[in-house]
Amino acid sequence: MTDLLVLWDVDGTLLNAAGLGTRLYEMVFRVLFGRELPAVAPKAGRTDRAIITDTLALAGIPEPSTQVDRFLAALASQVAAVDGTMNAWVHPLAGVSAAIAALAMASAPQRQIHQSVLTGNMRPLAVLKLDAAGLGDDLDLSAGAYGDAHEVRAELVSVARRAARRLYGADFAGSATILIGDTPLDVEAALASGARVVGVATGGYSTAELARAGAHAVLPDLTDPALVVAAVTG
Repeated sequence: MTDLLVLWDVDGTLLNAAGLGTRLYEMVFRVLFGRELPAVAPKAGRTDRAIITDTLALAGIPEPSTQVDRFLAALASQVAAVDGTMNAWVHPLAGVSAAIAALAMASAPQRQIHQSVLTGNMRPLAVLKLDAAGLGDDLDLSAGAYGDAHEVRAELVSVARRAARRLYGADFAGSATILIGDTPLDVEAALASGARVVGVATGGYSTAELARAGAHAVLPDLTDPALVVAAVTG
């Protein structure tokens, strides 16, 4: 049997960060440009690269695309300086730990289930949130893909597959890669890359909306580990 690569979305799927990312954006913008950030571009399902580009454009920064790497570097520095007081902003969503554990238990010698993340967050921010939610040790973050790698979320699937191939010696082509996420952009990324996708209505989109987007399976939440395993293994 083919090994499986399960890639979890972070915000809205595994955890709620209560605006932590927005707060960090505001802090970085103030440091770089000496004024308050007027607005943050829409985030749901998008990568930090795309969000930052649009956020800087909304703020009137000339040639915003040329400022993205500078902003990402400053964001990484800001994340590194965060103390534990911000951990209180981050909470795992209901059933998450049990769902991850159930998938780990469903691994067998003839078919391993490897779990990582595919997230719009840059890696340092994803690690911060996952650690704060108590999930940092449950996933192999070296096999994942992060929002500083590409503007387009669908491109991150290839990034994760390459990382997983180096680690596990399998290519995880087609439906051997499974994305789990809460937005139509998670679904779109999976479909564009030939992956399987499980939609979870724990963010801002309903089960009906995720089904219409083309999710292969849809769950209302992650509170039933058996349903999570069934949806992933298909």
